[in-house]
Amino acid sequence: MYAVKSTLPEQDLKVVGEALQGALVDLVDLSLVAKQIHWTVVGPRFRTIHLQLDDVVDTARQYSDTVAERASALGIAPDGRAATVAQGSGIARVTEGWQQDIDAVAAMTEALGAVVARMRERMSATGKADPVTEDIFIGLTGELEKHHWMFQAEHKQ
Repeated sequence: MYAVKSTLPEQDLKVVGEALQGALVDLVDLSLVAKQIHWTVVGPRFRTIHLQLDDVVDTARQYSDTVAERASALGIAPDGRAATVAQGSGIARVTEGWQQDIDAVAAMTEALGAVVARMRERMSATGKADPVTEDIFIGLTGELEKHHWMFQAEHKQ
């Protein structure tokens, strides 16, 4: 069987592998959560939120591929299967059925906040072990924080 070999020391590879796998799980779930809310949001701000959710989905999908390919390049087989995502995601479950726009904004703000916090932990964990992976997490976290800010700005006071 052919296996991709990493140039990273074994201990660094373990840290980086766990960070990449955790990020992949969170990103796959974030894309699913955002799409679910996209389909079920209702209310006066429907169109704005509906379109904003697609931006989150695009970011999550783009970076999930980047993260999975980084893992592969290091010899770590990424696992984005549904059961793995359901078991390991740090995102709260989405409410079933239609969601009022204000509830949709709150759910996305919470989901993005949870993912950003976990990505910051991954940045710290990978910084010394693998600056290349850390750089991916830096760019990703910046994008997620931008989405988080935009959803926070949607909150009604």
